Amino acid sequence: MAPSVSISIRIVALWVLCIFMHATTMSFVAASKSSALELEAKAILESGWWSEYSNDTSSLCRWDGIICNDVGSVAKIDLAWFRLGYKISKFNFSSFPNLFSLNLSYTQLSGRIPLEIGTLSKLTYLDLSHNNLIGDLPLSLAKLTQLVTFNISSNLISGSISKELGNLKNLLVLSLSNNRFSGPIPPTLGLLTNLSNLDLSFNEINSSIPSEIGLLKNLLNLDLQQNKLIGPIPLSLGHLTNLAFLSLSSNQINGSIPPEIGNLKNLSYLFLNNNNITGEIPIELGDSHCIEILDLSYNYLIGNIPDFSNSIKEINFSYNSLHGQIPNGYLGHTTYIFIRNKDLYGDIKGFPPSLPSSPNNNRSIFQQIKFSVPLASLPGFLILGCFFLFRCWTRKPKSEQSGETKNGDLFSIWNYDGKIAYEDIIEATENFNIRYCIGTGSYGNVYKAQLPNGKVVALKKLHRLEAEDPIFDKSFKNEVKMLTEIRHRNIVKLYGYCLHKRCMFLVYEYMEMGSLFFVLSNDFDAVELDWMKRMNIIKSIAHALSYMHHECVQVIVHRDISSKNILLNSKLEAFVADFGTARLLDPNSSNQTLLAGTYGYVAPELAYTMVVTEKCDVYSFGVVALEILMGRHPGELLTSLSSSSPQNVMLDEILDQRLPPPNHLVAQDVFLVATIAFACLRSKPKSRPTTKWVSQEFLSHKKPKMNPLHVVSLWSLRNQEIYTGGENET
Repeated sequence: MAPSVSISIRIVALWVLCIFMHATTMSFVAASKSSALELEAKAILESGWWSEYSNDTSSLCRWDGIICNDVGSVAKIDLAWFRLGYKISKFNFSSFPNLFSLNLSYTQLSGRIPLEIGTLSKLTYLDLSHNNLIGDLPLSLAKLTQLVTFNISSNLISGSISKELGNLKNLLVLSLSNNRFSGPIPPTLGLLTNLSNLDLSFNEINSSIPSEIGLLKNLLNLDLQQNKLIGPIPLSLGHLTNLAFLSLSSNQINGSIPPEIGNLKNLSYLFLNNNNITGEIPIELGDSHCIEILDLSYNYLIGNIPDFSNSIKEINFSYNSLHGQIPNGYLGHTTYIFIRNKDLYGDIKGFPPSLPSSPNNNRSIFQQIKFSVPLASLPGFLILGCFFLFRCWTRKPKSEQSGETKNGDLFSIWNYDGKIAYEDIIEATENFNIRYCIGTGSYGNVYKAQLPNGKVVALKKLHRLEAEDPIFDKSFKNEVKMLTEIRHRNIVKLYGYCLHKRCMFLVYEYMEMGSLFFVLSNDFDAVELDWMKRMNIIKSIAHALSYMHHECVQVIVHRDISSKNILLNSKLEAFVADFGTARLLDPNSSNQTLLAGTYGYVAPELAYTMVVTEKCDVYSFGVVALEILMGRHPGELLTSLSSSSPQNVMLDEILDQRLPPPNHLVAQDVFLVATIAFACLRSKPKSRPTTKWVSQEFLSHKKPKMNPLHVVSLWSLRNQEIYTGGENET
């Protein structure tokens, strides 16, 4: 009996000891977790990046740009487009052991890349692009073996490309473009066999292309343009059978074009221009039936031109030493450029005569044009021009001259009270008969009216009940005051208005084609709206919004940007219309308002903040931009992209299928518009660009580095893996 009791006591003691040890262990683990979270909170506070928040870090997982895991540890930091403006060394990266995604692109960071980033062993996504980072690439980054995306493009990083980058075996995207890297391309990059995108363009790399690049069998995009590369094109590039984009342009590459390039059956874009390439054009290039753009210009190619006209859409063979007859097949749909090949000939319409490469013929076309106006007559024209300018400046305003004529010129009358021309409006619309109604706005119907002088205008007439409401009366007067001060070529002009006891209406410039919504809804009209016109429409909207947000005396927020409020004239030029819900924002006011706008275009934050800002218009602009690209409202697309597992949709798949695919030059604009549109659609208002920045990007006429549209995923655009442009200016 005693031994049995002794054994039981021992078992109980052992059980108690286990419980004690487990409790001690759990307490130690909890303390460790608490200590780790405290270190994260301390690093966040000391960085100064979240200075607008209080020192209470209990809710830091809800702060802008921070996403935590289940235990409250920071797992993702995304501050893209936030103007941090600090040295990157201010942030203690080693305090975030669970961080798997870090995006600090477009944040104006400066200084050297901290060595501590190399301690983030769980990191899979690293984007430090478009900043002012300097110095060498730290060797410690080679320890980030889980990294899938590594983007440090558009900085000032120098030195050589570390051979240790070959350790990052999980990389899919490696972008080091637009920096100051020199030295060789390390052959160890050939170890990155999962790589799909390799971009080393716009650096100072001064070596030959290593043959090991041919080992990257999954590569879709290889961009080495604008370096100082020498030597021949490696034959091993013919092994990259998945390659869709290859650019070696603007280097010092010599030798001939390997026939093996013809093995690249998926190649869509091939740029070998601006090099020292010699020999003949291999006929095997025509075997790659996917090639859309082929640029071999500015080389030393000789021989005849192969007939690629059945497979390649755009060809540039200019500035070589080619000879012989140009194949008649190029007369078809192919865009071709053959100039400066002195021994070429052919019957192709528009083909210029052969030009010798002598200095005498290098003058600009403008230098060769003779003006028909004699120089002796120029002073007379200048004097006459000054006279007319003087007359224009000193002429009395028509609003003062026409006030006593019944049929006064309404187009020159501002703040007109309607006492004279009211009868003209009633007669022209047969007292606002429904058959003259061409649309409805947020405050009333829109009518078309032809005035006695022959001019056609659009009338926006308020509903009767609204006209009797003092609130709407005040809104109407605010709208008139604001519109009479606006002068922008992409905003619908206000010619006059009427304040009458029986009704109130605005008199606008008439737009022949109606709204963008109706044009896109009509298959015939939508085809007339080709890619170039669509790009111009998007740019025009951006310019108009930038004017409203940044150039008016007081900020004007439209609040209802949609395709129905973008009007087109007979030339299919775009004008922003319908300011019925616009407000003049007082910076000192709360800017709280009733939810306004059109369903499907309203920024998500309006649903719970009820506060209107310029970033609400930015979001709506992003929706409209996508709508123009797609030819329909992008509602379903936005829903699918907001899911946790977005579908792998490529950019070319969403483009309006009623139009032919955009050519290379227009495709660059499409790519730029798409990337900007997705930036505008970011869920956090602070991370969206300003309309001023968007407008300036379009005005800069930058041609972005781009992948072929069919290899650009919407997921990458949404997450800013692929982006071109500059800083987010305010």
